[in-house]
Amino acid sequence: MKTLLPTSTAGSLPKPSWLAQPETLWSPWALEGEALVEGKHDALRLSLQEQQKVGIDIVSDGEQTRQHFVTTFIEHLTGVDFENRRTVKIRDRYDAKVPTVVGKVSRPKSVFVEDAKFLRQQTDKPIKWALPGPMTMIDTLYDAHYQSRKKLAWEFAKILNQEAKDLEAVGVDIIQFDEPAFNVFFDDVNEWGIACLERAVEGLKCETAVHICYGYGIKANTDWKKSLGTEWRQYEEIFPKLKESSIDIISLECHNSRVPIELLALIRGKKVMVGAIDVATDTIESAEDVANTLREALKYVDADKLYPCTNCGMAPLSRDVARGKLSALHAGAEIVRREIS
Repeated sequence: MKTLLPTSTAGSLPKPSWLAQPETLWSPWALEGEALVEGKHDALRLSLQEQQKVGIDIVSDGEQTRQHFVTTFIEHLTGVDFENRRTVKIRDRYDAKVPTVVGKVSRPKSVFVEDAKFLRQQTDKPIKWALPGPMTMIDTLYDAHYQSRKKLAWEFAKILNQEAKDLEAVGVDIIQFDEPAFNVFFDDVNEWGIACLERAVEGLKCETAVHICYGYGIKANTDWKKSLGTEWRQYEEIFPKLKESSIDIISLECHNSRVPIELLALIRGKKVMVGAIDVATDTIESAEDVANTLREALKYVDADKLYPCTNCGMAPLSRDVARGKLSALHAGAEIVRREIS
C-alpha cells in the first residue's frame, strides 16, 4: 500500500567527524585511499540507518560520499580545470574561487552509480538520488571555453541525462535535480533553463524532481534572505512553466520562510515536496510546527501529491540537531496522516 505523505530529505545530512570536519560545507576528507572509500560507505550506512530509525519513507545517501553537491559531480568530468581557479559571483550573492571550463565537457564514466548501487543494496525503501541541475552547475564555474551560459548548460544537461539513466538502471526511484539558481535567474530559467532540465530527464521512466530553495543555512544565504522583504515571491516567476514541464515533483522551501503558501496553487496537479523543516536554525521544530506547515500546504496540494520534506540540505548542522529535525518531520507527518485518513 502506498504511504500517504511520504517523508523525505532535500539532500545532504551531516557527516560524522571521523570522515570530514562537521558542520562545514566543502569540508576536506579526514581519510584517504582505501580508508576513504570504506569510510564513505560506512557513513552512508550510518546516514541511512538514522533516516530509517526516525521513520523517513524515501531515503537517500545523505550525500555522504561527496564533498559538495555540485563540484563533486563536476570533478569527474573532462574539460574542467580545477587547478586554474577564477573568482565568480555565485547565485549573484557571494564570491567563490571556482574551477575553469577549458574545453569540451564530457563524462568519461558514471559518477555516482557505484554509490547508488551500494545504497540500493542496503534498503528496500524507495531511494532518491540528487544531482546538480544544469543551471546551478554553470553558476559554480568560470567558462573560458563555450562563453555561453546556455551552450554550457545544454552540454551539462546531456551529461546529466547519461548519469540519470545509469542511476535509474541500478534501482534509483526518484532522481532529483538541485536548481537553487532557478530562484535567481528568472529570465534564463524561462528562456532555456527549464528546457535544459527537460533534456536532463529525457527518456527516464523513474520519477523526477527539481529542488528549488533559498539555500543552505550559511551566512551568504541568510544575509540575502534578509534583503528579500516580507514576501519571497521568486517561485511565482517560474512555477507556471514548471507546471507545464515533464518534471514529476517540485521540491521547495516553506517552513519559516516568507514564501506565500498560496503560490503552491500555481503548480496544482504536480507532486510537491513541501519543506517543513528550517535548515537555517538549530532550533528543532515540534511535530505540531511541521503539521501546521503541512496543513497549510494541503489547501493547495492534494494529499496524495504532498511529500513532507526539509527546506534544503542539512550538512552544516550538527548530527544531533539534524536527527531531531528528521524525527519532528516524521512525527508531524504522522499527525496530519491521522487527520486526513
